[in-house]
Amino acid sequence: MTFSIASLLLPALLSGLLAPVGFAADPAAPAAPVLSAALADPDPVADEPVDLAMVSAIREEGLENSQVMDFVWQITDVHGPRLTNSPRQRAAAVWARDAMTAMGMGNAVLEPWGEFGLGWSFSKCVVEMTVPDYAPLIAIPKAWTRGLEHPVRGAPVLVVVESEADFEQYRGQLAGRIVLNGELRDVKAFWEPLAQRHDDETLADLEKANEPGVPDAFVKRSNDWEARRELRKMKAAFFDEEGVAVVIEPDAGRRNDYGVIMLGAGGSYDPEEPRALPQVTLAAEHWNRIARLLVKEVPVEVAVDVRATFHADDLQGHNIVAEIPGSDPELRDEVVMLGAHFDSWHPATGATDNGASCAVMMEAARILLAVDARPRRTVRVVLWTGEEQGLLGSKGYVKNHFADRDTMALLPEHERLAAYFNMDNGGGKLRGVYMQGNAGVRSIFEAWLAPFEDLGATTLTMRDTGGTDHLSFDAVGLPGFQFIQDRLDYGSRTHHTNMDTYERIVPGDVMQAATIIASFAYHAAMRDEMLPRKPLPKPKEKEGGE
Repeated sequence: MTFSIASLLLPALLSGLLAPVGFAADPAAPAAPVLSAALADPDPVADEPVDLAMVSAIREEGLENSQVMDFVWQITDVHGPRLTNSPRQRAAAVWARDAMTAMGMGNAVLEPWGEFGLGWSFSKCVVEMTVPDYAPLIAIPKAWTRGLEHPVRGAPVLVVVESEADFEQYRGQLAGRIVLNGELRDVKAFWEPLAQRHDDETLADLEKANEPGVPDAFVKRSNDWEARRELRKMKAAFFDEEGVAVVIEPDAGRRNDYGVIMLGAGGSYDPEEPRALPQVTLAAEHWNRIARLLVKEVPVEVAVDVRATFHADDLQGHNIVAEIPGSDPELRDEVVMLGAHFDSWHPATGATDNGASCAVMMEAARILLAVDARPRRTVRVVLWTGEEQGLLGSKGYVKNHFADRDTMALLPEHERLAAYFNMDNGGGKLRGVYMQGNAGVRSIFEAWLAPFEDLGATTLTMRDTGGTDHLSFDAVGLPGFQFIQDRLDYGSRTHHTNMDTYERIVPGDVMQAATIIASFAYHAAMRDEMLPRKPLPKPKEKEGGE
């Protein structure tokens, strides 16, 4: 759409001549004038109720009085990494619950979603090269791996394993050794911008449907990833059997470099699984220097000290839940949900993944309270944990409240969810919505986006998008949506890295996002009908599994 509802209706609203389209007018107010031919046009966008007076109030509060960066600061700088079930994640969850209570939300709780497993944290990681000269090295341990009982120092051994057959050449030679595991990384200069925004071309491409019959590139990436994972598991078992002291690997991000490390887990959070041996990831440039010296047979020594703790005091995972109760006696049991995942990885403070989105959802709720919105339906904010380990918090919540995905046995709450809106692709501004194949919401979302055309949010695509918590809702036939965002440097620098910090958040972007999401939540909560749904999926056993 190329026109803006705001440009058509806002002058009349400001002059007091026209009640918000589609919402009840004040019965004592003068009768509204006859609509012009342009407004009487049966455009589906114009037919969808949009309360432009409330949009104006939301915009003013969200763009002029924002507190979103205060929320970002608390989640990141103050509470730091939020690995699921770690002490820092739990402390941060208590803060978020209390903050939402303080802003005026009700029923704020830390709600268990099921057993997750062990928490993990590290308190020290120092890796230094001491021969042929001294050099401090950029290093971070992998999650859910053991620390060292005492520092180790010595000549590392370079181990290159490309298949199971390669293990034999190292058998019996690695006990007590510092293993440099991997191959020299090809580190190149970046010739493309590190941070990017969508432009007209990329947004137009998003609007197009995927080419029928063309396999998704994600399938190939998934298959490659599975093969690499199996080899990693075999290497870890071999190193443990051989009694390796510590394994040092290069950053495998292949898109970061310049001292940026991308990493996740090296062991299991399952309390029944053995604790994984110590594993440390080095910046590629630092790892490469040591490897080159070893290949050229120049003597090298390194010193390593890693301290890590497994936390087994509470194996349950908890989501953070709070809500604005609905004001309509007939609709208050229906719910509009806003969500983002609260957990992060441990190398940094989890700003773009996904503290900023949590701050946005909290800010959206604060905006609605500040403008005295009084939504008819309940607006519920849920901040998920366990997302990084497979959407576990949202899957658990959906199973506990809505439906069992395997059997598709529906719970009573399933019919009362009006919509779920998710944010999780960095801190970039919103550019539109992935409609997840739900054609019924197009005209509705067009109307809701129209007042924000000037803020750059215009694009709707039928495409699915993966990798985050709206999928847990979509999987059981609920209307769950993820917003299209500018990626900025999410893919090149911050996603799962040691540079995912407060500095990577653009204040204007998260202010824009919170404002638009507050408006979406308000209008979803005020509609006479809930959002259209796609047909229910079949039970998994009838589909042949995953």
